[in-house]
Amino acid sequence: MAGKVIQNKRAFHEYHISEKFEAGIALKGTEVKSLREGNASMVDSFAKVEGGEVFLYNMHITPYEEGSIFNTSPTRKRKLLLNKHEIRKLAGKSALKGLTIVPLKVYFSSRGWAKVELGIAKPKKLFDKRAELKKRDVEKEIRKAVKNR
Repeated sequence: MAGKVIQNKRAFHEYHISEKFEAGIALKGTEVKSLREGNASMVDSFAKVEGGEVFLYNMHITPYEEGSIFNTSPTRKRKLLLNKHEIRKLAGKSALKGLTIVPLKVYFSSRGWAKVELGIAKPKKLFDKRAELKKRDVEKEIRKAVKNR
C-alpha cells in the first residue's frame, strides 16, 4: 500500500535549489497513518542541524482521527535520519551565508519507510520570481497555440 507524495511546491517558487538529499524521518505510530493518507503540509517548514543531528521544524501532520491519546503535537520537531558525512555536508552548506535546508517532498519508499527529500536552497529575489512566472505564462501560451493548430 503506497502512500501519497506530499510536495512543497512553494519551495520551488521561493528558493533556488542547488543540491538534494534523501533522509529518513523518525515518526510516531499515528503520524505514519496520517501521512499515508496525505494529511500533511510543509509550508514554512525547514531543517536545522543541531548537535550532530538534523531536525525538521514546522511540518504539520494532521492528528490521526482514530488515534485518541496516541496523537502527538502536529508541528513538533522531527528527527531526520542521515549518515554522518551527509550531516557534516548539510552543516557546512547551511553555515554559509544565505543558504537554508528546506524539505521538498515527503513520500514512502518501496520498502514502506517514510522519506523526506531535502534541498539546499538560496532565497530568490522578487524579480527572479516575477521572471519565472512570466516565463511560465509564455510557455503555457505557446503550448496552447500549438495545440489549437
